[in-house]
Amino acid sequence: MESKKSFQLLSVMSWRTIVFFLIGLLAWVYQEARPPPPNLCGLSPGGPPVTGPRIKLRDGRHLAYMELGASKDVAKYKIILVHGFGSCKFETVVSEELLQDMGAYLVNFDRPGYGESDPDPNRTFKSSALDIEELADKLGLGAKFYVVGFSMGGQVAWGCLKYIPERLAGVALLAPVVNYWWPSFPANLSTEAYHEQYLEDQWALRVSHYAPWLTYWWNTQKLFPSSSVASGRPKFSRQDFEILAKLAVTGKQNDKQGYPTQQGTFESLHRDMIIGFGNSELDPMDLKNPFADKDGSVHLWQGDDDGLVPVTLQRYIAGKLPWIRYHELPGAGHIFPLDKQTGEAIFRKLLFGESQPIADKK
Repeated sequence: MESKKSFQLLSVMSWRTIVFFLIGLLAWVYQEARPPPPNLCGLSPGGPPVTGPRIKLRDGRHLAYMELGASKDVAKYKIILVHGFGSCKFETVVSEELLQDMGAYLVNFDRPGYGESDPDPNRTFKSSALDIEELADKLGLGAKFYVVGFSMGGQVAWGCLKYIPERLAGVALLAPVVNYWWPSFPANLSTEAYHEQYLEDQWALRVSHYAPWLTYWWNTQKLFPSSSVASGRPKFSRQDFEILAKLAVTGKQNDKQGYPTQQGTFESLHRDMIIGFGNSELDPMDLKNPFADKDGSVHLWQGDDDGLVPVTLQRYIAGKLPWIRYHELPGAGHIFPLDKQTGEAIFRKLLFGESQPIADKK
């Protein structure tokens, strides 16, 4: 009888120990997974200063921007450039000289959480499109303007086509990032493309999609390899490295290093991953032609040697949207727009319809 009571007491103590252990483990996971607050520009003690112009948005947030090219008061073409993952308003894919020559005005801005733009914890594709619309209105760009989105910025450009199509004069998507879970993709095609990525990127994307609350922890912990892109070692092609080498010679590669994520990585890099690879309200293949009356055009450029965005999925998107003018660049990697000649050709194609040296697929 005594031994039975002792066994029951040990059982109760064991269960209590397990419960306390689990509670402690959950508390530790919660603390580790919880991202630190952003180091807000101009507000946080010791935080980064505000050094450039910003507009105040409808909800009180600020967007930092930079203007290039002809004066917007006389420019014939008004363009908004949307930068990619881990970049900022200083990422330009066209020269000041070319913009002046074309009579074009360009504004580039720090997306929310990047550079000197306030984070948006409620960021969606719709809110990003509305930010762009409000930026255009605050700067007086007129009824219609062009949008050029590079890499992750290409997803934002898709959002503009969905949420503010009536404001667009034309759109260029440059190696726009795809979401492998967009429902219109055939399962076998997206699965095959997904498994072409580095193994650590497959896991990082799974976390962002299925457990977004763990995204910060996964990409900052030291137990397993995190996202290769977030950690600065992406799957670049030979051409990508050649372009980077040219930029290094000119000194442009390291301009403003550290600026994009100076407010923290969560509201910039990790928020991008959560939105870009989560359960998206956006599926580009559901979009309708915003220029059915032929008063504008949408162009999609893709390198066939892009290690970050599978060309097979980009081809599928272009095939589902016959109104897209698809341009595939043989031998090009992911950062082809940073090549001076290619960047210039892209802008001339968008504004004037000039084709060289772009290789058109349709």
